Amino acid sequence: MTETGTARTGDPERDTLDKAGTENFPVAPFYLPRAWRDDLMAVYGFARLVDDIGDGDLAPGGADARLLGVRPQDADDRLLLLDAFEADLHKVFDGTPGHPLLRGLQRTVRRRSLAPEPFLALIAANRQDQLVKRYETYDDLLAYCELSANPVGHLVLAVTGITTPERVRHSDAICTALQIVEHLQDVAEDLGRDRVYLPAADMKRFHVQEADLAAPTAGASVRALVAYEAERARLLLKEGTPLVGSVHGGLKLLLAGFVAGGRAALHALAAAEFDVLPGPPKPGKLRLLREVGATLRGEG
Repeated sequence: MTETGTARTGDPERDTLDKAGTENFPVAPFYLPRAWRDDLMAVYGFARLVDDIGDGDLAPGGADARLLGVRPQDADDRLLLLDAFEADLHKVFDGTPGHPLLRGLQRTVRRRSLAPEPFLALIAANRQDQLVKRYETYDDLLAYCELSANPVGHLVLAVTGITTPERVRHSDAICTALQIVEHLQDVAEDLGRDRVYLPAADMKRFHVQEADLAAPTAGASVRALVAYEAERARLLLKEGTPLVGSVHGGLKLLLAGFVAGGRAALHALAAAEFDVLPGPPKPGKLRLLREVGATLRGEG
């Protein structure tokens, strides 16, 4: 997702980490222990950078490409950049990576004994984005979310030391829901990238053509389709919410923030009457705080 409101500093590491404030959910809030905040930011930096590579949203000038050992003339080759990023990731586990974000991640990996698989899955998701532009069924989209979203939750659980099979299941539901909500917010932007994350089978059911997604505003059929997918995301969030009640203290508030971010975004979609085509409907801070409170109270 393009973060058009983020100022560029000329420092690739800082430019990436500064995008944390634009997300639908809290990344590393102040009330967490400092070590957790540092490690969560390191994980975020990795996830944000790999998404920026996959979306073509790297800072101008090719600094990230140079840090990854990619020649300037190849700096726009996303698949090549992803390959170089994966090679640098392997050095996190058995060498010294070249990119400063990965050098920071190396400290987290060692401190938390993190495995490479979730990181590799996020790279695979962005590689898939270069090759797969449409999804036929909802199950196909869920399979994509297993690569693009769920590994982030696995890493949060691992960093905070609370991984259990049940928590992983609940986390997967939350992360998939957040990914679907982001896709719904970004229908127009994704179409501009020649990507459609609305399942083709659902588009057919609601009599929506791709041309309808290019309109300035959404017609009744598009709104009905977006509302249908939003309800699926809401049910996934509800399925995953028991994760919040399974922990205590600052971690409970962090996880409530993830759920609340999704719920607040869904409220913004509904408030816009599911017309996502003029731009992504975004919730205000007051709505987010209300949803945090409701999530902590077990409402909704």
